[in-house]
Amino acid sequence: MKVHLNAGDALIVVDVQNDFLPGGSLAVPLGDEVIPVLNNYIAAFHARKLPIFATRDWHSPDHCSFLQQGGPWPPHCVADTPGAAFAAALELPADARIISKATTWMKDAYSGFEGTGLNELLHNAGIRRVFVGGLATDYCVLNTVRDALLHNYPTFLLEDAVRAVDVQAGDGVRALEEMVRLGAAPIQFEAIIA
Repeated sequence: MKVHLNAGDALIVVDVQNDFLPGGSLAVPLGDEVIPVLNNYIAAFHARKLPIFATRDWHSPDHCSFLQQGGPWPPHCVADTPGAAFAAALELPADARIISKATTWMKDAYSGFEGTGLNELLHNAGIRRVFVGGLATDYCVLNTVRDALLHNYPTFLLEDAVRAVDVQAGDGVRALEEMVRLGAAPIQFEAIIA
C-alpha cells in the first residue's frame, strides 16, 4: 500500500523523551531506534508543510503514576528536567506543536488526546488523517491511536517507528494487533509518497 501525503494530514510523534530512551529512568528497550525513522517522517511532513505534533509526558515531581505515590512507574519525565526533554537527535522543526500531557499530579494520561485539547487543535487545523509513531507501542502510542480512531480520524500506525515496553512479554505485539483490529492502518516509511 502506498500513501500519498495530502493537505489535511498530520504527524503525531508520541513521547520521544530522554527518560524513555536507553539509560532513562523508564527506558523502552531499543527506544532510540525510532528516532532516525521518525526523522524521515518528520522531514517528509515538513517538506509538504504539513503539521507536526509532538506529545510529551510533563509530570509533577509527585505525580500519581510514580511508585512513591502508589503508581506503577518509577519517576519519569518530570517537567523541566533533562529526562523530560525530547531526544536531542529528534529533528522536530521549530513550528512543531508541543502537546503536554499528565501535567497535574492527580491524573495520569497515556493518550495524547487526554486533557490536552489535541482534538480541537487538529480540528481547527483542518486535519482529516493522522499518522502516529513513537513510544511506547503498548501504552502511549496505543492509547493515542485508540483515541484518534474514537475521534473518527483515519489513522496510520507507523509500525517501523514504534517500540514497546513489554512489561508482560508480548504486550507490544498485542498492542499492534489491537490497533489494527480497531481500524488503524499499519505502514512503513517506504509506503509514503511525499
